[in-house]
Amino acid sequence: MNDTLRIDAYEAQVARIAARDRALLHELTVSVFWPHRDSDLELLMQLGEGYIALDEIGRPLGSAMHFPTGEDFAMLGMMVTPPRLQARGGGRFLLQRIMKDCEGRDMRLNATRSGYRLYLNAGFRHVMTVYQHQGHVVRVPEVPAIPGLELTELSPEDHDTVREMDRTAYGLDRRAVIDALLGVSAGVVAWRAGRPCGFALRRRFGKGDLIGPLVADTEETAVQIVAQLLRQARGGFVRIDTPGENEALRGLVTAAGMRQFDTVTEMHLGANRRATEGLVYYGLAAHSLG
Repeated sequence: MNDTLRIDAYEAQVARIAARDRALLHELTVSVFWPHRDSDLELLMQLGEGYIALDEIGRPLGSAMHFPTGEDFAMLGMMVTPPRLQARGGGRFLLQRIMKDCEGRDMRLNATRSGYRLYLNAGFRHVMTVYQHQGHVVRVPEVPAIPGLELTELSPEDHDTVREMDRTAYGLDRRAVIDALLGVSAGVVAWRAGRPCGFALRRRFGKGDLIGPLVADTEETAVQIVAQLLRQARGGFVRIDTPGENEALRGLVTAAGMRQFDTVTEMHLGANRRATEGLVYYGLAAHSLG
């Protein structure tokens, strides 16, 4: 495919993202008011691959990445196209490059409002709204205990259990992603009658901490897990991205001081692998990772 994109009177160069491009990616995320810190970008660059568009003097114009899982699935992310580039077809150009790389795979992404129609026109279909809540945890409401439910702090002995629960809920075995997150996260595991029924990880991200992934067998279990993590983070800035209405969970985090900040739309092309019953997702690991 063509490695140049015509913008106004000059040609932008499109190159594969390399380790040296972290500062350029950070400049891009700042331009669209995304809060990624260097360590957040390093994690994404470790797990995915993609392209960056540069103007004639090397300034970043846009990016697009994909995060392959197995032989037949990819999560698309880091689709950063500032308004000027979007208006001149840059977003479509980068998306086409990524989709070409992912031919034969089912694909999933989280679309911003500005990108939604682009993805719809490319064949992606609406799944659900993802609600981004964030803020300083000022108080944690009392949550009535669930009889028989036990919460334990994540330990290395739980890692295989977490991997299996994520595989069930996500619809795929994404060991590389989960292992990377386990290496930088604390967490909580939920048990019922000695069997695992949920977990959540909490790590440094953006302006503070991010809770996710969050997997549980019921929303009530998810509320219990998040309440415990919020008690540990009292006074700090915390974010969670929860797919679907999840009124009890969103009510808890709102009452704690984490108001709704934004929404994105989960979309897919091909089979939608995510579980819809049993162990399901109540919080994303990141917009770019799902």
